[in-house]
Amino acid sequence: MTIKNKIVLITGASSGIGEATAKLLAQHGAKLVLGARRAGKLQTIVDDIQQAGGQAINRVTDVTQPADLTALVAVAQEAFGEPDVIFNNAGIMPSSPISALKTAEWNDMIDINLKGVLNGIAAVMPIFTQRRSGQIITTSSVAGIKSFPGSGVYGATKFAVRNLMEVIRTESAQEGTNIRTATLYPAAINTELLQTITDQQALTGMKQLYAKVGITPDAIARVVDFAIDQPADVNVNEFTIYPTKQA
Repeated sequence: MTIKNKIVLITGASSGIGEATAKLLAQHGAKLVLGARRAGKLQTIVDDIQQAGGQAINRVTDVTQPADLTALVAVAQEAFGEPDVIFNNAGIMPSSPISALKTAEWNDMIDINLKGVLNGIAAVMPIFTQRRSGQIITTSSVAGIKSFPGSGVYGATKFAVRNLMEVIRTESAQEGTNIRTATLYPAAINTELLQTITDQQALTGMKQLYAKVGITPDAIARVVDFAIDQPADVNVNEFTIYPTKQA
């Protein structure tokens, strides 16, 4: 498998999609560098991976801080070497109607879901460009390809990520830097994401939907695994992942 010995950075790695992906990639021989804000949870995941015979380290990382992403790359270089893949997975989803004017939450989503992705890209881009290889994988959302009431700002950040990733793919091809991209559009995946919703009506609706159709984050982990495992000259760049039961 082409995953073996690849050095993979994952943000938002302390639970959900990030955790599931880290554990699966470790099983396939990747060297994991995990970043998130919760030190205890990160360390527990690293311990689990190492006890199972995998390779992983972690660093507390706030994706809104560019220096934290730069430091995550430096930790990877010191422990394993130059990173091959970054999985920009950190995100929040405090859904609410625009009329509720939860402007602080709007800014948080922009800072984490969009600027956080840009910070991750900026941290690895010099390495990928100079080496003329690398892969950038980013979690968008089904709300990044369709418009849903209650997800105006969240969807705006995810639509932006979709555009950003496609432009990186196109520019890389034009510049000959061979940087592969993959954008993920998950639908109802059972993670901690709903815990970021403060609007009670939005939360109730989301809980009902996820309880009815939600699937585990392992589904997304398998897609990331597939994208990384492709040959260097193959770029599988967009994945929409729905639970079979979700209309």
